[in-house]
Amino acid sequence: MTNESYGQFCPVAMAAETLCTRWTIVLLRELVAGSTRFNELRRGVPRMSPALLSKRLRDLEAKGIVERRTLRETPEIAAYRLTQAGRDLQPVIEAIGLWGQKWVETEPSLENLDPELLMWDMRRNLDTEPVPNRQTVIEFIYPELPPGQRRWWLIVEPDRSVDLCHVDPGFDVDLYVHTDLRTMTEIWMGLCSVARAVERDSLSMIGNSGLASTMQTWLGLSPFAAQEKLAV
Repeated sequence: MTNESYGQFCPVAMAAETLCTRWTIVLLRELVAGSTRFNELRRGVPRMSPALLSKRLRDLEAKGIVERRTLRETPEIAAYRLTQAGRDLQPVIEAIGLWGQKWVETEPSLENLDPELLMWDMRRNLDTEPVPNRQTVIEFIYPELPPGQRRWWLIVEPDRSVDLCHVDPGFDVDLYVHTDLRTMTEIWMGLCSVARAVERDSLSMIGNSGLASTMQTWLGLSPFAAQEKLAV
């Protein structure tokens, strides 16, 4: 029996021994969301050390939850994909997220602001349908943050792929979004609307009027934003 073992035959206890180690559930969230490469996973868990990320991936691989594959086109880069056992965890991860959105108090959630995680989530959930069918650049500016975290660019390419940059890509910007990180996080979590943020002067937009007027639509939100929050 290891130090991590509960010493119980109960399936809940046995599953917890695998799933409840630090960062494991959050890492599974990233895999469920579709991240496959090591650097993609790192962007979804920016505060997790690369060494620990590697260890958790090895642990999940040993448990048959993740499989590591070498990409044919880039054999030096590995991809991590959920096995059937891993895919069966999707409703579990979603249920945990919905519970957290519903029952975890708002203020503790908003004390954990993270621009890199927020922008990465926004990038992968952005709805490209309302965006012009050309390269479109949207710059987010968080004036209160240090210079290295203050400016972020979302770039929608003509093929509808979306890139995220935190170093100026040198492209013409179609829309500038000025706001603070807390407000943008509130909008992303479904706790505030774009219109409400504009009304209270905590968000402003300069540039393409069509992009500005449809921001609530193309932004996309957290997959848990639709869950009504009962904890205050």
